[in-house]
Amino acid sequence: MHDVSLPAPDWHLHVVDDDAPFRRSLVFLLESMGWQVTPHASAADFLAACPSPQDTFGCLLLDIRMPQMSGLELLRALVSRGWNPEEIPVIFLTGHGDVELAVQAMKQGAFDFLEKPFRDQHLLDVIGAALRQRAAALHRGRRTRQAHDALTRLSPRESEVARLVARGLPNRAIAQTLDISEKTVHIHRQRVMDKLDIGSAAELARIMFHADPEALDD
Repeated sequence: MHDVSLPAPDWHLHVVDDDAPFRRSLVFLLESMGWQVTPHASAADFLAACPSPQDTFGCLLLDIRMPQMSGLELLRALVSRGWNPEEIPVIFLTGHGDVELAVQAMKQGAFDFLEKPFRDQHLLDVIGAALRQRAAALHRGRRTRQAHDALTRLSPRESEVARLVARGLPNRAIAQTLDISEKTVHIHRQRVMDKLDIGSAAELARIMFHADPEALDD
């Protein structure tokens, strides 16, 4: 039965390990938790399939020592392809004596590492934490896209006014900064609120922060 404390089981997990019996047992465990799992016998196999990280891509479980291409080398290859380990969690599976390599992996963005043999529950706890991070990253990404989409509805002048309103400036200060009348500021401000369907400067600041935090800098 799937632990209700873990994220919803509609995630797609990928396992990369050259040890076939271990790979099969790991896939069996994860599938028994309700997750969709795709196994890969090598780093090259994963790169060949190299699924683009769709929203259902949960995390990558990766053996650190494999022939031809190690797990660490695969992580570097993925980063070079534009993957962001902070958004797509990578969990390394290490053997005894591989702690130094695992630390290197953590420095390069890996979410965590587990030393074989590990307890099933420990693995599930780490995966659960990784998927919560993944869900949070997806949520941030959606908010950013929505904020960008909302702000594209504004004219250049409305965008200028919106940025200053979001920074907390009153209409008089905005008028002085842009060399326009307070009445014009009021009109633009109201259009911004109408176009974005919001009712306060605080809501506007939240949208602009999600779209571009630096836009609110002085």
